Amino acid sequence: MYVPHFNAMDDPNDIRAFVESIGSAELVTVGADGTPVATLLPILWSPDGGTVVAHMARANGHWRQITEGSRCLAIIAGPQAYISPSWYAAKAEHGRVVPTWNYSAVHLTGTVRVHDDPEWVRDAVTRLTDRHEQRRAQPWAVTDAPEPYVDKNLKAIVGLELAVERVEAKAKLSQNRSDADRAGVVAGLRAEGGDPAVADAMDA
Repeated sequence: MYVPHFNAMDDPNDIRAFVESIGSAELVTVGADGTPVATLLPILWSPDGGTVVAHMARANGHWRQITEGSRCLAIIAGPQAYISPSWYAAKAEHGRVVPTWNYSAVHLTGTVRVHDDPEWVRDAVTRLTDRHEQRRAQPWAVTDAPEPYVDKNLKAIVGLELAVERVEAKAKLSQNRSDADRAGVVAGLRAEGGDPAVADAMDA
């Protein structure tokens, strides 16, 4: 990932909060023929940052291309938005402005392995479910569904475990612009229907 110093996300707590707020990643691997393959998956990143747990539909041929130790990239993409040069205060001052694209993203690089053990997959699904249900007043649990139904659905997926070797994080939020330009971008995003999450991130 290309990360200019002013766009770098350096705080591990900020990076983890970002990943958890998204909750999913595009898992990218390369098949034996050299063709990249990607699948969007819900993920659970371990507290120590060393592993990522996910699952994939058995009907998805992607997992069959994964061998022990396959290299992988998990892309966690956040809010993004087109930035019009018309929003910059600098446009009125000198006109030397161009469009750009603001976004935030985390890349987790490492290796991935497939788990086809029913108990491993059940544990992964349970932990993923608990993670996303915990904020609800009445959280749903895997055990709420009839056991035969759960068993049937577990057979339709496989588990994935990523060993994370490198973490790269970037928040491209006009940090290289003046305060006046940044204020203009925030106002433009809010007024013209841009992603409000990008404006919120810039305002934070």
